[in-house]
Amino acid sequence: MDIWEKLYQAAKGLYHPQEVSPFLYAHHVVCALEAENGGIFTGFCVESCSGVLDLCAERVAALNMYVNSGQTVVKRLIAFRDKAPSGGGSGMPCGACREFFLQLALENRDMEILVDYETRETVTLKELLPNWWGLERYEADARRDAP
Repeated sequence: MDIWEKLYQAAKGLYHPQEVSPFLYAHHVVCALEAENGGIFTGFCVESCSGVLDLCAERVAALNMYVNSGQTVVKRLIAFRDKAPSGGGSGMPCGACREFFLQLALENRDMEILVDYETRETVTLKELLPNWWGLERYEADARRDAP
């Protein structure tokens, strides 16, 4: 079983769309990610009637990683609804999640995101956000910390 199968199986177990309350709907998008140390962390989305309260599956998985291990670097990520990513835009993190991963750690530029489960096609975060605005801040921070 390769890492993508492991990630798929970990996320698939969370997929069971449900109304949590008249205001919240959850478990209809799921995610699993592999942290820098090889650990696997999962998350599912929670949508509310007020968009500002929504939580994407990808950010929930990342927060689970950070809260439970203190890690901030992601090696691989899979996200999907009712079936594994099948090309095109399926499985792609939203703009807010892309931004969150880059703000969490610059190394996340190199994280692989699964585009197509059958072919194992991936894309890196830096391919999705090639001219990210925050790079200059990371560079300035590194210069400030340099001896």
